[in-house]
Amino acid sequence: MELLTLSRHYSLLKTIPMDIFEEIYSAKVLKIKTYSKDEIVHFEGDICRDLEIILSGKIVIERIDESGSLLTIAEFYPDELLGGNLIFSKNAYYPMTVTAKLETTLLEMPKDLLFELCSHNQEFLKVFLAYISDHAILLGDKIRHYVNRSIRESIMAYLENAYKLQNSNKIMLHM
Repeated sequence: MELLTLSRHYSLLKTIPMDIFEEIYSAKVLKIKTYSKDEIVHFEGDICRDLEIILSGKIVIERIDESGSLLTIAEFYPDELLGGNLIFSKNAYYPMTVTAKLETTLLEMPKDLLFELCSHNQEFLKVFLAYISDHAILLGDKIRHYVNRSIRESIMAYLENAYKLQNSNKIMLHM
């Protein structure tokens, strides 16, 4: 991928000055990895060593429930991050399986580089913190949605969310 395109097309990378990005990129500190459709990116229990920026494709966070059903907890798309909520944790292990649902390309940023950028670039830090804060809230809501709810409560929660998203009393179901 072309350097300029990479550095200016993704929200977090846009905050890095071009000269610093060129230095990081040429030092080969960043790695680009491609995963095939349905390939496991991280197993539950894998340690999180890098922040990953989704360049293309689709990633899902999945969990197998007690009955053996596969439950999709969250979906991530290009310009979103993986591992941002784990990388600085004392318990930096993926709590669920991370799978590529389409052919997916990720940019891996090591923890020490992430820390360096957060320490010396306030705009980078601000975008990073906003992203992980927003997604922590979304993930918490998603988990609450699935835990200990009757079918009626799940349907009501779905309809309430659709009402908020569509801003209408008439809810369009796309299924």
